[in-house]
Amino acid sequence: MRLDKTSRILPVVKAHLAATALTLGLLAGCKVVFSPSFKGPDNYYINPDKSLSTLGNTVLVELNNNSTYPQISSDVTEALFQALQKRQLFSITVLQQSDPAWKSLEVETDSLYTVEQLGAMRKALRSNAVLLGTITTYRPYPHMSMGLKLRLIDLRDGQLLWAFEQVWDTTDKATEERIKSYFQTQMKAEFEPMGGELVTVSPLRFVKFIAYEVAQTM
Repeated sequence: MRLDKTSRILPVVKAHLAATALTLGLLAGCKVVFSPSFKGPDNYYINPDKSLSTLGNTVLVELNNNSTYPQISSDVTEALFQALQKRQLFSITVLQQSDPAWKSLEVETDSLYTVEQLGAMRKALRSNAVLLGTITTYRPYPHMSMGLKLRLIDLRDGQLLWAFEQVWDTTDKATEERIKSYFQTQMKAEFEPMGGELVTVSPLRFVKFIAYEVAQTM
């Protein structure tokens, strides 16, 4: 990976470890460019002192859902799981929030965690990192939009590895252009007669497009 020297510094997330508790907040980071062809969201932070390839086992906890569409949480979680598997950065498994292993921890995905809670998570989940997040908003066709807020935490030392926050709106010109690019590179062979409009009318394809963009920022 190479750092884009012309990219602006993003005030996205900061990590602070106190003697008895861990507090996560906003910090300045650099946008990472993975390929000239990817021009996706830039509202993310990636820890410059950590390599995601060394994580090993990572758990993706089923996303919180602040929208009025219950099924979307499962759909987005599964799409993220598949997109991250394709990136092959680390080993990843999905944990439902209804799973006893998660419920026994009695923690919320949007919470700030103490050192003790992080240690308990690592032991219970048998993983080195946990990916947590929330669907902040969702609107279906004909005006599809979605908001996501995500963070990846290293359970070994409590450091924030990556954080992401974005809203996608199919009526936004920049999003429309990225959808066209996504169709050309990821879907054209299978859906060529339909064009990129398929992503703007199909909730499943819209979710897959979002998951692809998220995964490319890691």
